[in-house]
Amino acid sequence: MPALSTELRDQIHSLKAPRPDDGSDTSQIAATVKEVLDAVRARGDEAVRHYSRLFDKSEVSSIEVTAEERASALAALDPQTRADTEFAIERVRAFAQAQLATILPLEVEALPGLHLGHRVIPIQRVGAYVPGGRYPLLSAPIMTIVPAKVAGCDEVIACLPPTAHPAMIAGCHLSGADRIFRVGGAQAIAAMAFGTETIPAVDKVFGPGNAYVNEAKRQVFGPVGIDQLAGPSEIFIVADETGDPEMIATDLLAQAEHDIRTRVGLITTSRALAQATLVEVEKQLATLSTAPVAGKAWADFGEIVVCDSEEAMIAYSDHIAAEHLQVHTADAHAMAARLRNYGSLFIGTLASVVYSDKCCGTNHTLPTMGAGRYTGGLWVGSYVKICTHQWLDARGVAAVAPPAIRQSASEGLEGHRRAAAFRVQG
Repeated sequence: MPALSTELRDQIHSLKAPRPDDGSDTSQIAATVKEVLDAVRARGDEAVRHYSRLFDKSEVSSIEVTAEERASALAALDPQTRADTEFAIERVRAFAQAQLATILPLEVEALPGLHLGHRVIPIQRVGAYVPGGRYPLLSAPIMTIVPAKVAGCDEVIACLPPTAHPAMIAGCHLSGADRIFRVGGAQAIAAMAFGTETIPAVDKVFGPGNAYVNEAKRQVFGPVGIDQLAGPSEIFIVADETGDPEMIATDLLAQAEHDIRTRVGLITTSRALAQATLVEVEKQLATLSTAPVAGKAWADFGEIVVCDSEEAMIAYSDHIAAEHLQVHTADAHAMAARLRNYGSLFIGTLASVVYSDKCCGTNHTLPTMGAGRYTGGLWVGSYVKICTHQWLDARGVAAVAPPAIRQSASEGLEGHRRAAAFRVQG
């Protein structure tokens, strides 16, 4: 993340600062992941089974989940949980369909006889990594699998740890996974990237995971596409004096319970709100069942900043580029229009991150670690390629060949010059 300008630094005042980044050495993670990738590439299923035993303490008899096992997982799903999962799937599907409708093929005649265009082509085979985690996160497969099916990908491969809750198999099935495999961690990314005797190689890998999964995605990127490199979750709230400290504290802690490294923060123009929120967070932690996780995240990575002006509040928010950014101001829509760096924006006090996390329709796989400065989150467009094409008739050749010939000659590229000139000879 770039350093704050001196001007902005003078306009923000920290009421609670996160602990300094310790710059943890990740070389051991990188080395372990490289070993796993090399082994899976060389030994396929045998290596996958070995690392399942080593890391997951699981002996997998069959790597692929069978049709019967899918049916069993679905039958065991609580009826209300199934109904809620299907509601979330339909909301994500509907929004992805609406997004896809905005991605149109193009054909233009740029000059007489010069025809340019692009096609919208679904990626052929994609892999969805579905994390296990401490809780059965049924929203996770929805966010990575449903948009792929809407985009028209030929095949969607899902991998989840062998220790994952059986409900996660049902979630993958309901979301539309064509094949589901019991393999997690870096070995799952390796299997999807390189292929094994059982698991087919994919063209692009999607889905968040732990540090080993993240590093594996980084190392396989190139021959295989990836969606993004995800860090710990983040939520920031920009608020003025109209903000409700109880609501803000509730939303901050809701995200903090994800992980002890979750980054949560309030950016406000009101010192009174900042101080009240600080008190309210501690009050709520006293009765929150997930306080061992949320409390540590708050203690280590919680942040409250008071800004001298709205302009400074906007500038600091854009500097942070939070994964989730909530707007709690008197005119939330006007404030939202002035913000530009974030993963997903939650406009007004009724728009809670939890609705997007679970079921409202927008995707919860979002950029972290400041990546919101240059990219958005996962969406149906992540599963298609926009590929250009061109065709010319004699009029088009007459227009573009002379400058192409001259440019090639000035660059000393004789082969290029000849190819350009060949079409105007005779």
